[in-house]
Amino acid sequence: MFRSKLTYNYLVFGLPIFMIAALALLTTSSEFRENTRLLSIGISIDLLLIIPLVYLILIRNTQIPKTTIIPLLVLGLIVGKTIIPGEHQYYLDLFKNWALPVLELSVLGYIIYNVRKAFQSFKLNKKINRDFYSILKITCKEILPKPLVIPFVTEIAVFYYGFVNWKRREFKANEFHYHKDSGSISLLAVLIFLITIETIVLHILLAMWNGLIAWILTFLSLYSIIQILGFLRSMSKRPIIIEDGELYLRYGIMNEAVVDLKDIRSIEISAKDIELNSETKKLSFLGSLESHNLILHLNKEYTLTGLYGRKSKFTTLAFHVDDKHDFKQYIETIAKGSIS
Repeated sequence: MFRSKLTYNYLVFGLPIFMIAALALLTTSSEFRENTRLLSIGISIDLLLIIPLVYLILIRNTQIPKTTIIPLLVLGLIVGKTIIPGEHQYYLDLFKNWALPVLELSVLGYIIYNVRKAFQSFKLNKKINRDFYSILKITCKEILPKPLVIPFVTEIAVFYYGFVNWKRREFKANEFHYHKDSGSISLLAVLIFLITIETIVLHILLAMWNGLIAWILTFLSLYSIIQILGFLRSMSKRPIIIEDGELYLRYGIMNEAVVDLKDIRSIEISAKDIELNSETKKLSFLGSLESHNLILHLNKEYTLTGLYGRKSKFTTLAFHVDDKHDFKQYIETIAKGSIS
């Protein structure tokens, strides 16, 4: 069964690639040179309509998201722009300027619709541990290609937490914040300030030499500031949560892990320095730049998921919680004294 599924996957992705390669080969033939205009129209139709249609037929009964047709269309457009002479790219330009933006907006609208629907569903079921970032990941996994999920979710979350979600969050008894006393907010705020100053100075200096490069570097710096702002604000919106026998460890949208309370061997209140290695990690993405006041020891290995899907294993995790004593006591109460 596994072999047949693997073979079918090769067919799903291999056939469209083979068809595109065949069209590219056709443009090198003498027939194409003799009938360039007519064959350019045919190749454009094949790249933007026939091949995507074949792909949709191949994936109709699979779990492959239908939205994967967008990368195929983009690939077809790029190939067409490469192999078809510029004076015969009318239909490619028409697609690029009109159809592609509509498709992209449709996919974005579909994602927003599904996120909203997921929010309503979780709200009805009172799943308080599902926040915007978690629901966005769940939704995008169902409608986007796997390699695109985490990068897409991260970019959307950065703008959401940085510019949209400014409502003050009321913390429940099982939710614990970690951003007020850790110093991470101040550190990131100083970093934003330094990048801003550096950007202004560099822009002035580079503009005297090359205006285009000056604006490119300025744009990259502004994008970095937006990223850091989103990271910073997400920390106050994504608390550490204890619910349904599980500990949801979060450091904004930068790092997170879910631990079963039954697998906690001990939790100690400690700010002592620890050596970070293959088994010992810090929840903060700032590493040794940020202090900790709790060290969690586990009976088994768990996964820490970081930015853009980066994963690492741990059995010991150091992190900061503002109300460390209440946090430890809450876990011990939930675990009914099983943690020493």
